[in-house]
Amino acid sequence: MTENFENRNTYISVYLLTILIGFPTNLLALCALIQKIRNKATPNSVLLLNLTISDLCFLVFLLFKIAEQIAGRWVFPTFLCPFTGLVYFSTIYSSTLFLTAVSVERYLGVAYPIHYKLRRHSTYALIASLGLWICSFGHCSIVYVTEFKRDNYSIPNEPSTDICYDNFTEAQLETLLPVRLELSIVLFLVPSLITCFCYFGFMRIVISSPHIHRSKKQRAVGLVAATLAVFIICFTPYNISHVVGFIEWRSPDWRSKALLPSTFNASLDPIIFYFSSSAVQRSCWNFLTRIERICMLPSLIRKLFFRGTEKLGRAGPQEQVCSSWL
Repeated sequence: MTENFENRNTYISVYLLTILIGFPTNLLALCALIQKIRNKATPNSVLLLNLTISDLCFLVFLLFKIAEQIAGRWVFPTFLCPFTGLVYFSTIYSSTLFLTAVSVERYLGVAYPIHYKLRRHSTYALIASLGLWICSFGHCSIVYVTEFKRDNYSIPNEPSTDICYDNFTEAQLETLLPVRLELSIVLFLVPSLITCFCYFGFMRIVISSPHIHRSKKQRAVGLVAATLAVFIICFTPYNISHVVGFIEWRSPDWRSKALLPSTFNASLDPIIFYFSSSAVQRSCWNFLTRIERICMLPSLIRKLFFRGTEKLGRAGPQEQVCSSWL
């Protein structure tokens, strides 16, 4: 009983921390990206906007998880359980897909600058984003298939006494475990390999180029480090649980704990936005300036965290165009 209580406190703490950090930072990135798309839509800004929307949707439905952990059971109508699970897991995997798409767009921009520039259009990014949404939601629709196989799903409007999407029967596991393995391969392993290939190639080209300023090279390294950290820290443990569960043919007891780093992903994605988009950097600088005026924030903090962004905040049109290349 004490262990369950401690686990619930851990889940609630991680969920609340993710929401407290993720909501303001993603909203700040959302405003910056919308403004950038209004001025000039680029494939990168379209992909980052979709990633931001995915994170915000995830954070909204994370509130259901908090209520569930506080009550110790699913307190909402039963029909909301599979829908909440669908959005919850789909947005986790859509994050991996959009991060991969951003890495591909970055790599093509530096590896084939002339050919890619001729074919670079935000419409293609919009079509690709729609395809990625369909892919993630289509794969995670297994949540509905699994829940409909549950024996007690015949009462559509009464709250359940169990935790949502847990305590699976043998019939459910026969369907669920192979699909989980497929999810870990198609929506995690393959995107991870593509992201590593693209970003290592991107970093190699940028660092070896004598025409790129040192500050932009540092941003490239930061972008690669932040993205790979998200893949390794946030998504790897949960997807390993899929492989282990398929081998042992059961749902691992530590699966829910492995899911916690994936939850925290929504708080780490804004770091990638910061390194990926000069518009987000300028938005952060403007926001910090306003906070400084209100709270008299020491200038030392501004110099430490936004040393390179101050120039972006006052950059002219030509500099802004150049800085958006990285």
